[in-house]
This record gives sequence, C-alpha cells and structure tokens, in this order.
Amino acid sequence: MINQGYPVPKSTVNLEASLFDHLASEYDAWFEGEEKLIFAIEVKAFQEVLPLLPKPWLEVGVGSGRFAQALGIETGVDPSVKLLDMARGRGVKVFLGRGEQEPFDNGTFATVFLIVTLCFAEAQLEVLREAYRILQPEGKVVLGLILRESPWGRFFESKKKKGHRFYKWATVCRRDEVVELLGQAGFAVEKVMSTLFQKPGNVEHIELPREGFSPNAGFTVIMAGKGTNEEKKLL
Repeated sequence: MINQGYPVPKSTVNLEASLFDHLASEYDAWFEGEEKLIFAIEVKAFQEVLPLLPKPWLEVGVGSGRFAQALGIETGVDPSVKLLDMARGRGVKVFLGRGEQEPFDNGTFATVFLIVTLCFAEAQLEVLREAYRILQPEGKVVLGLILRESPWGRFFESKKKKGHRFYKWATVCRRDEVVELLGQAGFAVEKVMSTLFQKPGNVEHIELPREGFSPNAGFTVIMAGKGTNEEKKLL
C-alpha cells in the first residue's frame, strides 16, 4: 500500500537527510528572481514531451512544487518537510520520501519526473532503479539535467568549487554517464530536447527547445522508456 498523506514514519525515511530544509525559502525565491526567465525556458522544453507521457505522473524531488504546478504533475515526493509544505500549497499531493527509497508499490505510476534531482542524489543509480520499480511496464522516466560538458555545467562546477550554498552539494554528470546510468537501471533513451543556449549571466529572452542533444545547451530533457530492448541512438 502507498503511505497515504505525509509525513511518512521516521522508520521509513531519514528525516535528517534533507539539505534543503534550512534553505527552503531561499530555494523557492530563486524562481521569482532573475532566474524566472530560465524557469520559463526549461518549462517549454518539458512541454515538448508531455503529450507522449502516460499518467499518473510523479515528480521525485518535487521541492517547492514549482515545476509540478507548471507541468500539471499531480503527485510529488521529497525528503524536505518545509519544501513539501510549499508544494502542497501549490496543489500537489505530497509524500515524504527519498529517491532511493520510495513509499510506493511496484507499478504505481506511469511517468516519473526527475527535474534537477539526480545531481543532488547520493546514489544516482539507486534513484533510477527505484523509478523503474514504481513504474508500470510501459512507463517513462523524464530527466531534466544540466550536463557537465555544457557552458552551464562548467559554470555550476566553478560555483561548487567556491562553496555555493546550493551547488556545493551537486554532482553534475556528463551525457555519457547519464545514458549509462539509465541503461543500468533498465531504461532506453527515446527522446531528447535541448534548450538554454544563452550563456550564464546573459539570459535575456525566451527560447524554443531543439530536438536532440547539443553540447551548447544549458538544460537537457531526456525521456527514457521502461521495457525496451535496445537504446535508441539519440545521444
């Protein structure tokens, strides 16, 4: 059975694990500041794949619910109680939990979103394997990523080295590392969208996403399917 409501009992989830609890207000304010245009650009990229995604939907690492609200994702899970309070206020049905240990039965969802979540996971492969477990047989996983080889990836890596309050906890992956992790978890890449071609510090207008991978894109959306036998060579 799914654990209805929240919080999930402490025996199920380590409540000390959320590094965002003490930064919740700062994190949520990011979407209202100068980064508001970046958020809109990223949402447009996700909207290209939404018609392909079966329901019900879950966002793992739902945070304050900004993406879930914008994309129509009904359910979210996160280890931060403070962020879940915000997400619930935005109309998301929330559960307390971690990507490595989901409080859901096998095959509960048809699509799982991981939006800038994988880079903050301590065990990235385990998060993807959990997504696989809770997905239905023909389910999809959708990743929103900043890749290390992109200008934005290099920008965040430099911020991490300087001890930035958010990015110091992030591990940004290369494209080939993400594809390998997906394959190890049992997924095959089906569609890729690239966006945010403007450089860090110079985002001045909305962008339309482009299909396929681009090393010059600051944000990449990868849709992968469960139960396919051969990886499609899109990356």
